[in-house]
Amino acid sequence: MKSADKIKVGISIGDLNGIGSEIVLKTFEDARMMELCTPVVFASAKTITFIKKKLDIDINFQGVDEASQAIDNKFNVVNVWKENVDINFGEETPEGGKYAFLSLQAATRALIKGEIDLLVTAPINKHNIQSEDFQFPGHTDYLAKELKGESLMFMITDTLKVGLLTDHVAVKDVAAHITPELIEKKIKIIQKTLQQDFRIAQPKIAVLGINPHSGDNGVIGKEDEEVMKPTLEKLRNSGKPVFGPYPADSFFGSGNYKNFDAIVAAYHDQGLIPFKTLSFGSGVNFTAGLSKVRTSPDHGTAYEIAGKNEADHHSFKEAVFKGMDIFRNRQEYEELTENVLKKQSKKI
Repeated sequence: MKSADKIKVGISIGDLNGIGSEIVLKTFEDARMMELCTPVVFASAKTITFIKKKLDIDINFQGVDEASQAIDNKFNVVNVWKENVDINFGEETPEGGKYAFLSLQAATRALIKGEIDLLVTAPINKHNIQSEDFQFPGHTDYLAKELKGESLMFMITDTLKVGLLTDHVAVKDVAAHITPELIEKKIKIIQKTLQQDFRIAQPKIAVLGINPHSGDNGVIGKEDEEVMKPTLEKLRNSGKPVFGPYPADSFFGSGNYKNFDAIVAAYHDQGLIPFKTLSFGSGVNFTAGLSKVRTSPDHGTAYEIAGKNEADHHSFKEAVFKGMDIFRNRQEYEELTENVLKKQSKKI
C-alpha cells in the first residue's frame, strides 16, 4: 500500500439482530470518517437499506459485488447475499448466526486476498453462530485458523493493555491449560506486538498470578510456585523485562498497572473485569499475533437495546481508529526491519 492510499477498513456486520449494524452505521454517518479511510462492509444492500430506515440513520452507500470494487469517499457495502433477511431485533435466531458467519467468512477471505487492509468485527452471538463451518469459541480462534500466526486476545486503550493466557476457557480448566510453554508463547506474542504494533521498543510486562494471592507460597494452589514463578524467572534471565506474578486482587486498585506497558492475566475475567471497569466504552479488542490486523469493540450484541437506536457506537469507532493506527505502525515496522536486513546483507 502506498502512503497516499486510504486504508481500506473491512467490516463484518455481526449478528443482525444485535446492535452491530447500528454501531457500524452510526460510526460512518459522520462523513468525515470517509476522509480518513474507505469502509467496506460485508452484508447486503437490502439489509443495510432496511436497517438504516428502521433506525433513521442518514447515510448513503455504494453497493459493490466484490471488495476490490470499493470506492474511496464512499460507504461501500459488499453484497455477500442478495435475498431478503428476516431481522428480529433482540432475538437469538439461527438466521442471525448464519448471516453473521457469511459476513465474517467473506470479510476474512477479502483480508487474506489483500482486498481490504484490516478487519473490524461487529459483535456476534457465540452460540447461534455455531455450525459445521464455525466451531469456535469466538472470532479470535476462527481467525487464528484462517490467518497465519498465533492469536492472543489483547484488550487495549491508549493507557491500558491487557493480554490473556487463556481466553474462552471454563474456569475449572484454566490451571490445567497454563503451562510453561503457553506462558512463554503468549509473552513472546505480547512483546512482539508491543514493539511492532505500538512502537514500544523495550516493553515492561506484568503477569498476574493464577491463584488468589498468587498462591500464598503454595498454600492456595501450587500452580504459581511450580509453573508461573519458574517460567517468569527463566524469561527474566534471558533478558525479557517480565515481572510478577502479582496478586490480581490489588494490582489494578493500587494503580500498579500504570507502571507497565502491558498486563498478562491468567484467565478471561481476571483481566477483562478490571479492563472493562476502567475503560468500558473506549476499549478495543485487538487480536495480536496474526499476520493481519483485526479489532473489535469491547462489548457484545446487546440484544436488550437492539433496534431501539440507543446503542453507543464509540467503542466501535475507537476500534476503527485503533485498527488503522496498528496497521500503519506495523507497516512502518516492517519497512524499517526490511531496510535493516538489506543493509546487513550488503555488508556481508
